[in-house]
Formats: sequence, C-alpha cells, structure tokens
Amino acid sequence: MAARKITTPLTDEVVRELRIGDEVSISGVVYQARDAAHKRLVALMEEGEPLPFDLEGAVVYYMGPSPAKPGNVIGSAGPTTSGRMDAYAPLLIEKGLKGMIGKGLRSDAVKQAMVEHTAVYLAATGGAGALLARRIVANEVIAWPELGAEALARLEVVDFPAIVVGDCHGGDLYEAGRREYEKPL
Repeated sequence: MAARKITTPLTDEVVRELRIGDEVSISGVVYQARDAAHKRLVALMEEGEPLPFDLEGAVVYYMGPSPAKPGNVIGSAGPTTSGRMDAYAPLLIEKGLKGMIGKGLRSDAVKQAMVEHTAVYLAATGGAGALLARRIVANEVIAWPELGAEALARLEVVDFPAIVVGDCHGGDLYEAGRREYEKPL
C-alpha cells in the first residue's frame, strides 16, 4: 500500500482518518523544535505572549539538525527522542498542535491529550537523518537562534516519510506491536 499523502497544516478531519501503522508522506510546513524551544514556547503561553508561529494545525518535528554543507538547506535531520518533550506537549496540543514527529514512546498525558484534542504522533526513521534531510527543501530559523541546533525553525518538506505510531483514537503502535510479538505461536 502506498503512503497516504498529507499536507500541513493538518485538520481534525485528516487526523481522524489516520490509524496506527499508516504510512504517510508529508508535504508543507513543519516546525523544528526540541527541548529548549518547547520550554520557551510554554513560557510564552504562560505569560500570555504571542508565539512565533500559529499552533493551529501545526506539525512539530523533534529534531536538531547538523550544520548544512554548502549548497544544502540543512544537514542530517534525524528524529530525536520524543519523550523529552512530554512535559510540554499536552499544553501545545490543547492549544492547536495537530502533529508531532519524532521517535520513541510517549507518556500517558500526551496520549490522552491526543485523544481529547485530535492530534497524531508520527515516527520518522532514526538513523536515516541524511536521507530525511533530502525531503526538507527550505529551512528558516524563526526564533531563538542563540539555541543553535535547538532553535525554532520553519521547515518546508516534500514527501517526508513517517509512520503513524499514535493516533487520536488511543492507538499506540509501540504497545500494539509488543502485544502482537508476545502472542504465543
């Protein structure tokens, strides 16, 4: 089965159609943010200050790129461990974030927020950062350049590959996969 093509910003309708195990091909704007950027986003929200981008329908990629070689828009761009953003993700989801790309398990609080507010968690292939970088056609730091690789950036992606590992229906591919593997033969 071919990957389902989705375009950002995501809508509730698109997110509701996605199920764990679905392969997707993402095109549009995705925001790069890791721990330090998440901490600053939440601080701005708590202070009632505007954010550097509109959360409504947004997708965030948990990634810190390596420096770009001459002629490239970005260096290696593999996913980082998503659990480090779990303290911040529920609030961002509540305020409109619809998609997250990373790798690894998510907390119960994040999974609950995804169900309550219609969001999706996607996994990108760890160790394939150089290949994933080829799907990023534009890269612009939009906030906190002093954070270096952890700065908030606006990425444009074309046919960026990912797999739905957490859906808005409570599905968790990590748990489902483990159950399937543990079944007696």
